[in-house]
Amino acid sequence: MIKPFLVALQFLTRLPVPLFSLPSEKTVGYSLLFYPLVGLMIGTLLIALGWLLRDAPPLVVAALLLTGWIALTGGLHLDGLADSADAWVGGMGDTEKTLAIMKDPNCGPAGVMALLLVLLLKFVTLHSLFIAQNWMVLLYATTLARTLIPLLFLTTPYVRRHGLGVPLVTFQPRELSIYVVTATPLVLLLITGLDYFWLILTTILTFLVLRFMMMQRIRGTTGDTAGALIEITETNVLLTAALLVPVNA
Repeated sequence: MIKPFLVALQFLTRLPVPLFSLPSEKTVGYSLLFYPLVGLMIGTLLIALGWLLRDAPPLVVAALLLTGWIALTGGLHLDGLADSADAWVGGMGDTEKTLAIMKDPNCGPAGVMALLLVLLLKFVTLHSLFIAQNWMVLLYATTLARTLIPLLFLTTPYVRRHGLGVPLVTFQPRELSIYVVTATPLVLLLITGLDYFWLILTTILTFLVLRFMMMQRIRGTTGDTAGALIEITETNVLLTAALLVPVNA
């Protein structure tokens, strides 16, 4: 199973990954099983960066953490967020128009506003969490957000006939995916304790609301909406932690 893990790592991060041959579509589908693990790795690297910067001014640390976060993921999901925001506003309730706008590589005003809001919220919550030294929240944000992707493809039709998501949906190991989606939050709680249970509830609520919006507008999901799901979930988890999780958790 090492090759599906490397495919997931290559797709979700900008870390140098040695893939000596083009992966099969089955391998791409099985890579979904490792999305939570890659999320855990991203969170761990961000925590390590925060620890290295522990003596720097909090605002500087927050800015560098956010920069490192974007650099590590290549801004992949931010692109999906911007495309989805433009499509939802410009589509004006029409399914085909929404899907057409989503394919446009240009970023419109709605996309720019969505990017600015998400980055601003991440910045201020990172600042707050650094002051509180509440590092475990980063593990929840990055891991739970990527756990939702196999859940999304398990429960939601993929509406593009061609695209990066086709092999993921077609060759996704459904039974194993259910185990991974179920086990990941439990493992996080075992590591950190029940004080962070609110973050799991936030993740579930975010998924239900965004999936409802996807089904209402485009009757399924696309790669862009999956990316938007990751970004919005990460942001909501950080916000919930900054507002609700005790400082000494």
